[in-house]
This record gives sequence, C-alpha cells and structure tokens, in this order.
Amino acid sequence: MTLVAHLRELRNRIAVALLFVLAATAVCFWWYDHGLGTFIRAPYCGIPADNRALGTGTTSGDCKLLVTDVFGGALIRLKIAFIAGIVVSAPFWLYQTWAFITPGLKRNEKRYGAGFVAAASTLFALGAVLAYVSLRAGLTLLLGLAGDNVAVALTAQDYLGFVISILLAFGVSFELPLLAVALNLVGILSHAVLAKGRRWIYFLTVVFAAFITPTQDPFTMCLMAIPMIVLFELAIQIARVVDKRRARREALSGFADLDDDEASPLDATPSRLHPDSDPDPAHPLDAADLPRGRPAP
Repeated sequence: MTLVAHLRELRNRIAVALLFVLAATAVCFWWYDHGLGTFIRAPYCGIPADNRALGTGTTSGDCKLLVTDVFGGALIRLKIAFIAGIVVSAPFWLYQTWAFITPGLKRNEKRYGAGFVAAASTLFALGAVLAYVSLRAGLTLLLGLAGDNVAVALTAQDYLGFVISILLAFGVSFELPLLAVALNLVGILSHAVLAKGRRWIYFLTVVFAAFITPTQDPFTMCLMAIPMIVLFELAIQIARVVDKRRARREALSGFADLDDDEASPLDATPSRLHPDSDPDPAHPLDAADLPRGRPAP
C-alpha cells in the first residue's frame, strides 16, 4: 500500500471508531437516569449521612451532589456519558486499532501483541475495580476528618474529577509490572537486575503510591501499593522463567559463551555445488575426496 492508501485507511478506521464511541455515548446518556448516575454516586451515598450536607438517606433520591451553575448538570451528564461510552465501546475501537496495525506485524509479533493488549486491559480493569471498591472507604475517612460538626456538600464537578483521577491512578499503576515483563522479554531488563533491586522496587512502589493517589491518605496508598508489590513480585518470577528458557536456548545453540563482538564458530569452508557428481581433481574439496594412492581419472 502507498502512503496515501495507509492514510486513507487510517482515516476510515478512526471514523468508524468515533461512530462506535458516539453511539455508545448516546446510549449511556439515556442510561444516566436508569442506573448510571446511581452507580457513579454510590460511593458518595455510602458514607454516613451526617457527613453530607445534601440528603440524609443512602438512596439515589436522598443523596445529591451540588451543581453551582446553569449548565453544570448537563455538562456533568454529558461527561459521564462520554467516559462510559468510551469504556462500553472499547472492544469495537480497539478492534479498529488492531486491524490497522496487524498487517505490518509478523506472526510472533501478533501473538505477543494480542497477549499484551489482553493483559494490559485486564490489569487496567482490575485497578479500576479496586479503586471503585475503595472509594467509599476513602471518602468516609477523608470526610470524617472534618469532624462531627461539619457536613460536606460536594459539587458534581469536584466529585466526578475525584472519581476519574482515582480510577485512572489505579488503572495506570497496575500497568507498571507489565512494563517490567515487556522489558525482560526484549532482553533489556534481566531477572538478576530485578531480583537485586527488589527492595528498591518495593520502596519506590510505596513512594509512587503515596504521590499518585489524589487523596494521599494511608488507606488508599496501602490499597494501591500492596497489589502493586504483589504484581511486581509476579513480574520478577516471570522474568526468572523467561531468563532460564533463554539461557537454555543459548546453551543448545553453542554460542552462549561468546562475547557480543566475537564471531560465531561457523564452518566457512565452501561446499560442492553438485555433491552427487564425480569429483573434480582441480577443486580443492574434490581433490580431498579422491582415494589416496591412486591417480585421478
């Protein structure tokens, strides 16, 4: 394909992906009044009613968020519908992306690429689910620090921004161990380096969790750091298995003890073009094949 053809295909696939996102956004915009809005507000509605200034119950009708401008409610609904539409239509626009990339990949690259896409999606989803589950406890802890005589009225914009930042922080942080595995598979990061720096990895993971969590409370920090440490330990063990297999293959090839700048011990002696024909005494290899003590015919 020419460059123009590639650009035309890219334009068409982006257009199809955007159509899927827009269709899913329209569905989620309608779904907002049929469960999506309740799902978003559920962590906030789960905290004690004494800490909330608007509403005293835990149902969607009693628990309310604050909107301070005329267009705030419409923009919040549209923003939630758009984010949910991207998530719901992810299989469709990811397929368009994959269909554009795969024609330029080899068979093993397609296999590794599909595996990493599946693993990255799963880890991001696990991080987002864990963040959503921990939202109620984190909000209860933070809002409870204000005291019994203070009731908090969160605006819809602030609450939505808080929820999105928590979900993204957990989702992205769960991708870091997968990055370590990828670097090991391409030979950049060995198991010996990972194992030697295990303590530093754990320490930096805790520091990273302390800085990336928007709440910066100990509960949310530990809830992010502990699963990341477990995932990093799993990545170290995967690197150990990969390095053992790589060392076994290099040992079988016979070139494991060679330096990177040293030539491999290949037999550079030329062979006959026609091994089944009669030997030619003029050729050094054919002359060596002749019986000794008898002149050449």
